[in-house]
Amino acid sequence: MWAEYQGEGKKASLTIRSHFSAAHRLAPNLSAEKYGKCTRTHGHNYHLEVTVEGEMDSRTGMIVDVRALKKVVEDHVLELFDHSCINEDIPYFAESQIVPTTENISRYISDLLQSPIQKLGVKLSQVKLFESDQLWVEYKGNGSETFFNVATDFSAAHRLAHPDLSLEKNKQIYGKCARINGHGHNYHLEVTVKGEIDPVTGMGVDLGGLNQIIKNSVIEPMDHGFLNKDVSFFAQVVPTAENIAFYISNTLRSPIQQLGAELYKIKLVESPNNSCEIYAADLDQTSVNAAVKQLELAAV
Repeated sequence: MWAEYQGEGKKASLTIRSHFSAAHRLAPNLSAEKYGKCTRTHGHNYHLEVTVEGEMDSRTGMIVDVRALKKVVEDHVLELFDHSCINEDIPYFAESQIVPTTENISRYISDLLQSPIQKLGVKLSQVKLFESDQLWVEYKGNGSETFFNVATDFSAAHRLAHPDLSLEKNKQIYGKCARINGHGHNYHLEVTVKGEIDPVTGMGVDLGGLNQIIKNSVIEPMDHGFLNKDVSFFAQVVPTAENIAFYISNTLRSPIQQLGAELYKIKLVESPNNSCEIYAADLDQTSVNAAVKQLELAAV
């Protein structure tokens, strides 16, 4: 359980975590040839996060009775889903052609929770459902719109040094990171795609196509490489976490659009103490700002 406050009066949000174990299969609307094992009955330990919004009570300092909120999730979701075969045991999926993808499951959970949470005096703002630590969906109650997330990793070396500055000046700016022979990280990458749930496939984006794009455009050229030398973009641009995330965003935006979805966000974790997020909608302005900063740095 955790809370977030954005500085807006007494308004705050509260998120609670829970989990359930269930089986499903991505059938009958998905091709076994294209989606392989996922069209067979299999299972997951689903991780569920439910976020509500409300006004902090001046007496209790809380926006909602946490025990009541947990009971709502237990009664309306966990009792239904836990240790079930979603295709067969849950009427919403068993009696229709709705495929129990993570997108459709998160949307249905949101529908189940809307009314009972409203009766607690708060608003359901988001359902976040993890199928695994590499795939999850955020559903905010906006019709068929979902935010689909995939995570992957790559290992790479880099050196933080602007080519137009002296070694001494680069060391003043970047410290150890400017050492001549570079250093490395295990990068963790999260790609968030916004899309409408397809009524036939139940997906907000072609997962196979998305994974292939990330592999071809990011993982293959960057994994086990020296970014300054092996990726032409970084021959003149310092490969900070910010610039790497910016490069990945620009690289992925067009091919994801060709899949019929929209790149929403890139999150790049460089180390346990350092991560960066870039929102694709801000890319045009970010591009201008990045160019200006590079020119300013070169002139120092």
